[in-house]
Amino acid sequence: MHMSDTREIKAPRDLVWTAILDPEVLKQCVPGCTEMSGSPEEGFEATVVQKVGPVKATFKGKVTLSNLNEPESLTLSGEGKGGAAGFAKGGADVTLTDKGDGVTELHYEVEAKVGGKLAQLGSRIIDGFAKKMADQFFTNFQDALEGPTDPDEAPEAEGEAAEEGKKKGWFKRMVSS
Repeated sequence: MHMSDTREIKAPRDLVWTAILDPEVLKQCVPGCTEMSGSPEEGFEATVVQKVGPVKATFKGKVTLSNLNEPESLTLSGEGKGGAAGFAKGGADVTLTDKGDGVTELHYEVEAKVGGKLAQLGSRIIDGFAKKMADQFFTNFQDALEGPTDPDEAPEAEGEAAEEGKKKGWFKRMVSS
């Protein structure tokens, strides 16, 4: 299964590069990730809990970074085993382009494969799930860098909006202080 997309992130390219190498950012951005440890040089180990159709599984796996061309491009590759549910593996080629005015264009090409019980669910379910996971990861990544753009989402807001405001832009605020 193959997919690609492009996003504009309102953050300088060097900040986007730093964030994509940070295990805490990756943990916050991977949907269902409960643990993430490691380093860009040695790779990351992760635990992800996901439900795909009727199959719920805990995947334990490794993510490696290769083809690092700072701050322009890299390849993220991962493989996870979910016991009886099967396995998932894939990779993303990520390219960062400086668009000026503190905006970075992030383009990704994702290739994903599954096996075991997961593969028996059918390609429509798997393809939809993989697209949703990739979209959610890059949306979470964009939110971690950009922060709230709507004044109603500012941290001073109350209730749910305040919680969302704290989540958005947390990495950008952390490295700026």
